[in-house]
Amino acid sequence: MQPDEIVTWLKNNPDFFEQYADELAEIYVPHTHRGQAISLAERQLLTLREKNRSLELRLGDLLQFGEENDHISEKLHQLSVSLMQADDLASMIGTLEYHLQHRFGVPHIALRLWLDSDCNLREFAPVGEAVQKLAQNLVSPYCGPYVTDEVLSWFDVEANTLKSFAQFALRTGGEPFGVLVMASEDIERFYPDMGTLYLQRLSDLVSASIRRAVPQFAPDDEPMLLTEEV
Repeated sequence: MQPDEIVTWLKNNPDFFEQYADELAEIYVPHTHRGQAISLAERQLLTLREKNRSLELRLGDLLQFGEENDHISEKLHQLSVSLMQADDLASMIGTLEYHLQHRFGVPHIALRLWLDSDCNLREFAPVGEAVQKLAQNLVSPYCGPYVTDEVLSWFDVEANTLKSFAQFALRTGGEPFGVLVMASEDIERFYPDMGTLYLQRLSDLVSASIRRAVPQFAPDDEPMLLTEEV
């Protein structure tokens, strides 16, 4: 009889443990860690304790993740309120940089926009065609150690000191009109397997704010008004 067959039979005959309780009490098995012999009941109790410990650790991790998500959600809420209070694009960009650096702890931020606007902000500095194509391909935020040389040149630090990046396109339903890049000297800050839910929400928030702050920008998803000649 194979071990798995024995296990199946015991599961299907739970009264076996009541009928042979005395005999089972005389069975001794090795201790999980110490190697000494203990009763079958003691071994089962140790197994249950280990499972309980494992569940407690998992619960602790879930609680920690929940608290971290609450903190991030609160920071995003504060950023949303501050962006709504910004009067123009310059103050909006300043607000964004302040929150990302001082509340989210992002050390380096670079923003580039290619909108039809007469703003002389550095965010409207010309970008190469490769950057615009990159933005088109960014259907979701990218996190990892690589960016193009042009993107690296946007930061006012030595390029070789930056080890990880998060970048996403800015759009409001159609073609992208900009890109936001965050960088860090910590290679573990933005890593490829990290979750990007809040980065995507940040992308949506910044995109909508810029759309509001640049009146010349007419989004392509906005319906056209037709007039009839009289």
